[in-house]
Amino acid sequence: MYSIYQKINQQIEMVIKNAIDKAVENGQLVEIDLPQIMIEKPREEAFGDFSTNIAMQIVKQAKKAPRQIAEVIVQNINKEGTFINKVSVAGPGFINFYLDNEWLYETLSLIDERKEKYGEVNIGKGSKVMVEFVSANPTGPLHMGNARGGALGDCIASVLEKSGYDVTREFYVNDAGNQMEKFGISLEARYLQQLNGEESIEFPEDGYQGEDIIDHAKDYINEYGSALLQKTSEERRKALIDYALPKNIKRIHDGLVRYGIYYDCWFKESSLYASEIDETMNILKERGYLVEKEGAIWLDGEKAGLEKDEVLIRQNGFPTYMAADIAYHRNKFLKRGFDTVINLWGADHHGHVARMKAAMEAIGVSKDRLHIVLFQLVNLYQNGEIRKMSKRSGRAISLDDLLDEVGVDAARFFFNMKTSGSHLDFDMDLAVEQSNNNPVFYVQYAHARICNIIKKLQEENIERISSDEVNLTLLVQPEELNLIKRLAAYPEEITMSAQTLEPSRLTHYVMNVAADFHSFYNACRVRGEQEDLLQARLFLVYCTKTVIKNVLDLLRIDAPERM
Repeated sequence: MYSIYQKINQQIEMVIKNAIDKAVENGQLVEIDLPQIMIEKPREEAFGDFSTNIAMQIVKQAKKAPRQIAEVIVQNINKEGTFINKVSVAGPGFINFYLDNEWLYETLSLIDERKEKYGEVNIGKGSKVMVEFVSANPTGPLHMGNARGGALGDCIASVLEKSGYDVTREFYVNDAGNQMEKFGISLEARYLQQLNGEESIEFPEDGYQGEDIIDHAKDYINEYGSALLQKTSEERRKALIDYALPKNIKRIHDGLVRYGIYYDCWFKESSLYASEIDETMNILKERGYLVEKEGAIWLDGEKAGLEKDEVLIRQNGFPTYMAADIAYHRNKFLKRGFDTVINLWGADHHGHVARMKAAMEAIGVSKDRLHIVLFQLVNLYQNGEIRKMSKRSGRAISLDDLLDEVGVDAARFFFNMKTSGSHLDFDMDLAVEQSNNNPVFYVQYAHARICNIIKKLQEENIERISSDEVNLTLLVQPEELNLIKRLAAYPEEITMSAQTLEPSRLTHYVMNVAADFHSFYNACRVRGEQEDLLQARLFLVYCTKTVIKNVLDLLRIDAPERM
């Protein structure tokens, strides 16, 4: 068992069930059909280490006041063979459990035994999950929305891996449809302007305005000259797309690798157009979800439970983005066999969530298997003002610009500090500040401080002893116990992060670990203490180092040994 909380929960469930059985036997309670026993950590330490409201859950069956039920249960509890030291009743009928310190010492032994695997749980049981994130249109550089979505998506995938899921990271390459048509038109216009002057052709109003489009046109001309002037418009656009698109995809790939993101699969939208969209339309037709009107083919909104019909195949025979998206998700679920699919989308896609879930039901996939994480916008601040342009290029700030200025560690940590549904104000000055005000510096400094403690002791020929030899019961100071309790919570934090798809829990958790360690460091000496106490505290220091590094590794953030 890799979570001490799980062991404690099982012990508490066991003593409650046994106590209720005993109370039924001696006539204090009637026969009870027990619901799931809810066990929580009380907000205030005065109410114990763990608490349950089981007495309130069985009021109707027991036909007694909840406090009476709780008192009967407590009277019949047998604590033998458990971590439970004391049990009490509080308020209207909460049962509070106070544990002895043995569970904390067992936690340290578990951390030492599991090392880099400490924190792993198995709630996933090998279930196949795809996390699709970033999936930026390959028509320009990655921007701040992509940067936040990348950090969130990669960390969600890592949390799920630590939770026992079989995870695939995927980037959906939008290399077909309207955006490619617009990309080609934009490239062609810039190409012709470079050769014939800006007045020679009006740039399309809805074209891609980025400087990178001009750069591609210039680069093509430098390499191949003006030969495309002799081609048809269609041939010209295709040649320019074939030239620019691979460069954009490589730039996106390289930027994400720099950001610490490695995909298992780069899935091209264009691959759907061979047969997958037609196959998907046939399935929808067979299941009675298509209607024809106005020369187009639509998803029947009424049958799908939507407010209106959604066009899937236009009058010209070309599929819409939604048709391709349905085919793509059919490929994920029904062809590649993923049990669960998680998509990270910008908040501006919120209207598409209900449509896609309805479409899943239409193709025979439960909508509950598709999870959409919507994340809010990012505001970059510098010198107290919103920053929108790169100082170097004068263009909109890209992911590469951000990494140049604040680094990978700060970017990944800051983007995971708030829940995905919250707006994020990214303070670029704070992100590079080398002080305890900077949360990522604060955590990394705690790890470096631990490494320094270990190094100095090693210079004095003091090495830690094994868990079999160390006397952990000497750790009784409040700062020691608080730190161990925090370390014990790590597997539970992984579990909660996986269940909620919120990796922001982990940045706040590791900040609290660092804070508890600094409190311990200021209150409890390691060097200069008697041998037994020194070894016990050194053991705690090593365990703290393990947990901080495990969290930072999960977030793909460096755990420095010196700062």
